[in-house]
Amino acid sequence: MASDIRTSELKSPVDVAEYLFRRLHEVGVRSVHGVPGDYNLVALDSIPKATLNWVGNVNELNAGYAADGYARIKGISAVITTFGVGELSLLNAIAGAYSEFVPVVHIVGTPSTLSQKDGMLLHHTLGNGNFEVFSDMSKNISCAMAKLNDPQEAATLIDNAIRECWVQSRPVYITLPTDMVQKKVEGERLKTPINLSHPPNQAEKEEYVVDVVLKYLHAAKNPIILVDACAQRHRVLNEVHSLIEKSGLPTFVAPMGKGAVNESLSNYGGVYAGDGSNEGVRERVESSDLILSIGAIKSDFNTAGFTYRIGQLSTIDFHSNYVRVKYSEYPGVRMQGVLKKIVDKMGKLNIQPGPKASNEIAHADKKISTSEAVTHDWLWPRVGQWLQPNDIVITETGTANFGIWETKFPEGVSALSQVLWGSIGYSVGACQGAALAAKEMGNRRTILFVGDGSFELTAQEVSTMIRQNLKPIIFLINNEGYTIERYIHGMNAAYNDISQWRYTDLIPTFGGTPENSKTYQIKNKQEAEDLFNDETFAKAEKLQFVELYMPKEDAPKALKLTAEASARNNAKQ
Repeated sequence: MASDIRTSELKSPVDVAEYLFRRLHEVGVRSVHGVPGDYNLVALDSIPKATLNWVGNVNELNAGYAADGYARIKGISAVITTFGVGELSLLNAIAGAYSEFVPVVHIVGTPSTLSQKDGMLLHHTLGNGNFEVFSDMSKNISCAMAKLNDPQEAATLIDNAIRECWVQSRPVYITLPTDMVQKKVEGERLKTPINLSHPPNQAEKEEYVVDVVLKYLHAAKNPIILVDACAQRHRVLNEVHSLIEKSGLPTFVAPMGKGAVNESLSNYGGVYAGDGSNEGVRERVESSDLILSIGAIKSDFNTAGFTYRIGQLSTIDFHSNYVRVKYSEYPGVRMQGVLKKIVDKMGKLNIQPGPKASNEIAHADKKISTSEAVTHDWLWPRVGQWLQPNDIVITETGTANFGIWETKFPEGVSALSQVLWGSIGYSVGACQGAALAAKEMGNRRTILFVGDGSFELTAQEVSTMIRQNLKPIIFLINNEGYTIERYIHGMNAAYNDISQWRYTDLIPTFGGTPENSKTYQIKNKQEAEDLFNDETFAKAEKLQFVELYMPKEDAPKALKLTAEASARNNAKQ
């Protein structure tokens, strides 16, 4: 009776589930990934009420990868699973999103609050009456948790979780019990958008940090800018580009920062990754007397096996929650406000030119017979010549992830990879999510480069692409197994071999038809050249799947260097 009285007092009653999905629509989500299960089925009925599209993935892990890819393009995403078996299948993907600062809202349909209170012996449980065990597993890979067990708190918890997801750019975890789905909350709240803004920096502290940075910047003889992933994740690319363009300083990106910078700018110099850097880049970066490092994540694969040679005494680090000037750290000072004021007050700087990035194919590779197999040294510059402005490029952990360092992008290209978490198979799911986001935003071309071994982990997600009428271009690199693992350990070991599938036959198996898809097999440079010159292929008017044969032991230079460093690190006693 008390519940009925409370509902009658609401000005505009709305179901908890509908409120949640309408809030997600408000922040830019248009499609919800996931897998149905009996604890979330009624909640799924509310998705169309919020004018959202239900994707429907083949499994929860792929759904998580897809949500990650979607969020990297749209800014935030949502995925829904069922209690226990569903949410645990997703956790690898959520952990990856957490480690790489990707904002994903994870919604879990759970048993009713009454069932949980009574400790009922339900399916999808451990049979011990503990209904908290799975949420406890998600605590350390979620920046906020919202358990919607009480309709009086539900709206506030939903708003806070979505805000934290956006502001911290990391996953959040929301439980939605079956008996809460249709409970009522105040719909009037929906008239007031969630506040997604950061509180401004303390003015005096920010001014002081800006003055300190400018003092060192004006004194520097050959400063440079180095941009990494967190510049993208924490949404400061407008400020970063203002700094790059106004200063004219030589600018480089770390591997995780690929796509963060307009690579068509005259002062863009290429990828810095220690020993794995583009030609001429390492020497220029490491000889600089001041490095403006923006959003750095100095992981092993992002530094070609910790081969950075940048001293802290010559570095100013800009991050989402602090700025570090040499060895002095200023906590609570966000980089966004600082960068904007540096640009406004910068004045004239000392500039020593840096190397120019290009897609020029090395002379030695040009001379290779066109009947020979495609090599990495030839492929990646050629890809750069073929790419178009505003493409989305996804590369799998492995040869593609390292090869793309040698590709100079046209303006507006977005690059997706999972350099830090490095879960093989990620890119196929991420391609589905990114292609869906691209479709919602105006059909930017979506291009995936994935190795055969990685593809075999998550190949089923191609069926979701076909069902959702997505039109990615998928390059499957057929090089007979796990190449990056071969270079770390076991070049000819059986555990680095895989079953040789008839890859192009999978497209019709997954529902592809001549009207919505096309397959290709490329076995030499001439066939690859012909494909890159094919205008119909470039238009990407249907899903296109390219099986690209490459030599088993061929790999990008940066992969070989990083694999050697990883092997040494693994062997340390």
